[in-house]
Amino acid sequence: MFTGIITDIGRIEHLENRGDLRARISSSYDPETIELGASIACHGICLTVVDIGETKTGCWFDVDISAETVSKTSISNGPGNRTPWIEGGRINLERALKLGDELGGHIVSGHVDGVAIITKIRDEGDSTRVTFEAPGDLAKFIAPKGSVALNGTSLTVNEVNGDRFGVNFIPHTKSATTWGDATEGDPVNLEIDTLARYVARLGEYSAAKETGA
Repeated sequence: MFTGIITDIGRIEHLENRGDLRARISSSYDPETIELGASIACHGICLTVVDIGETKTGCWFDVDISAETVSKTSISNGPGNRTPWIEGGRINLERALKLGDELGGHIVSGHVDGVAIITKIRDEGDSTRVTFEAPGDLAKFIAPKGSVALNGTSLTVNEVNGDRFGVNFIPHTKSATTWGDATEGDPVNLEIDTLARYVARLGEYSAAKETGA
């Protein structure tokens, strides 16, 4: 479980196909605080540490990524396969939530629901307004002032128009995450708010009962 508050920006050092995709990611995390089997959200994807080593500035850790995960996330999705999952690419990282940690964002599982596409970026003062297009089957779960996790970042939705929704990025968010690198057309890992999913399901259940379905 995660909060969507990014704590580091990792770098993809190496990718290797060995049945599953093995990725080596460098980080400024203290290697002594990471154990084999630990969960780390990598650009919004909950992945398990399978190997770890120390560097001069932090650590590297390896994760295995299944073909199913690759196919359902920005690792392979997006126009022209535009993705940070290349050697040298930068990705958002978050360690798993511990009992007693501050819940600064919202509850995030690290299970990506689909891939959204950035359709427009415009500056508004010091902040940046970004418009996304969500997959049609997920758009119904996104509401104004609701929460979404985008590339692992907990964000508040400003407005919704059909399948499209807007988010405002303040300067701190852009500098503390990879959102300062965003460009139009980029694929983005989208995880909808768990609460929104259950509310929508409850509404469907209530409607079905009323119609006798």
